[in-house]
Amino acid sequence: MSTLEIRDLHVSVETKEGPKPILRGVDLTINAGETHAIMGPNGSGKSTLAYSIAGHPKYTITSGTVTLDGEDVLAMTVDERARAGMFLAMQYPVEVPGVSVSNFLRTAKTAIDGEAPALRTWVKDVKGAMENLRMDSSFAERSVNEGFSGGEKKRHEILQMELLKPSIAILDETDSGLDVDALRIVSEGVNRAKESTDVGVLLITHYTRILRYIKPDFVHVFVDGRIAEEGGPELAERLENEGYDRFLTTGAATA
Repeated sequence: MSTLEIRDLHVSVETKEGPKPILRGVDLTINAGETHAIMGPNGSGKSTLAYSIAGHPKYTITSGTVTLDGEDVLAMTVDERARAGMFLAMQYPVEVPGVSVSNFLRTAKTAIDGEAPALRTWVKDVKGAMENLRMDSSFAERSVNEGFSGGEKKRHEILQMELLKPSIAILDETDSGLDVDALRIVSEGVNRAKESTDVGVLLITHYTRILRYIKPDFVHVFVDGRIAEEGGPELAERLENEGYDRFLTTGAATA
């Protein structure tokens, strides 16, 4: 049973004017099987939290700790974090020309598990996951995300999540750019992964619409690089009705 613990996390980013603080003391614990929704206005630092945990070199951890099952995540390289069980679904997935989806997925699975999956079983698993996500089988031979629509890129992110079976999944605005049908399909993929692996989910979003499909156990309101309020699913409904005005302060951080 995995646990991701974030304690008093401070993060800055380098700008032309020098280091700029973004996260200003974040405390958060995510246990296996739990879904935590991070909500907040633009520029509140939500994506900074996701990419800092994942190890993006743009962000500098100035103080605080991040541990996964007691192991120091911040001391790990990006690939070590992935092998430890962490997964990031990006808001803007990148294209990888010349690398097919099938080769990418099998190489990633081999790197994480330390051995190549049995080919016959793996082909069946990939085909089944793609069918569940309404992805045409031809996508397996296309270059990663190249020429994919926004919805196809997001489905590919969840395809990775289902096949790689992380212990902690960070989903950075997976709902952005999705129509109603794609949102439902992607959400069903996340729910399948939760049911089959008991993955802990950190779901970053602006809106409650995805939370109608992926039910959060906890909702955290992120403002100016801090968690301003915490609650259950009812907090998301309150935000839907009232917005973020009561939380906003001047000089908000930028994501």
